[in-house]
Amino acid sequence: MKRTLKYTAWFLGALLMLLTGPLLLATSSSLQGAESWRTATRASAGIAPRPEQHPEAVVQIYGARAWSWRGYFAVHTWIATKEAGAEQYRVHEVTGWRRYVVSSRLSEPDRHWYGARPELYADIRGAEAQALIPTIYQAVDAYPYVTEYEAWPGPNSNTFTAWVIREVPGLDVALPSNAIGKDYLGSRVVAEVPGGTGYQLSMGGYLGILAGVREGLELNILGLSLGVNPMALGIKLPGIGELALRNPNPMSEAASAGQ
Repeated sequence: MKRTLKYTAWFLGALLMLLTGPLLLATSSSLQGAESWRTATRASAGIAPRPEQHPEAVVQIYGARAWSWRGYFAVHTWIATKEAGAEQYRVHEVTGWRRYVVSSRLSEPDRHWYGARPELYADIRGAEAQALIPTIYQAVDAYPYVTEYEAWPGPNSNTFTAWVIREVPGLDVALPSNAIGKDYLGSRVVAEVPGGTGYQLSMGGYLGILAGVREGLELNILGLSLGVNPMALGIKLPGIGELALRNPNPMSEAASAGQ
């Protein structure tokens, strides 16, 4: 009996620790969104370079808090590309409200995600970006879960972004620890990390561990991750994500300067 109570206490304590971040976000006013997705802003945040001012090729990866209560736990991520000389960006993402979940269309690359301001995770420009874009298109077309969507533990929008990054040599980008679904590997158990150097083990996205140069060390329990990132000088907290002093991902000089 005492052993059972001990294990129960350990389980409840671990569960409370995992839910502390989401609960703090839920009780704060920082994530209060629009009352309806119909009225929530989808306007550009003014982060991406305008095509008429920057004719070079651009590859960017964004994320924003998921809609409604899901935002207490996770972010939604997407990829934006612009070929050299193109007048518009193409946005590649997965959404769960259609039968064919993959969307690759001309759109604003830095639109708010139904009221949530996007964050720029990576920014690659010029010849390097131009070389990546054809392979990105191929990876988008080859995504294996085109008619499957599960918000938790995956496959979802973050599974898609992580898949594309892994499939494109040279697109080495670490996704935030609160991108739930990025660790979903389907039938695989072991894979390279999206950041390019390192490996992860995942049991269906429910339980796993990840170690990479860009990602640092992450422990995934029921889709919620915690860990440390020495390269970014940061810590990872469930729901909250990464609290870091540096961005370990590739960023152009213009993006780093806020242009």
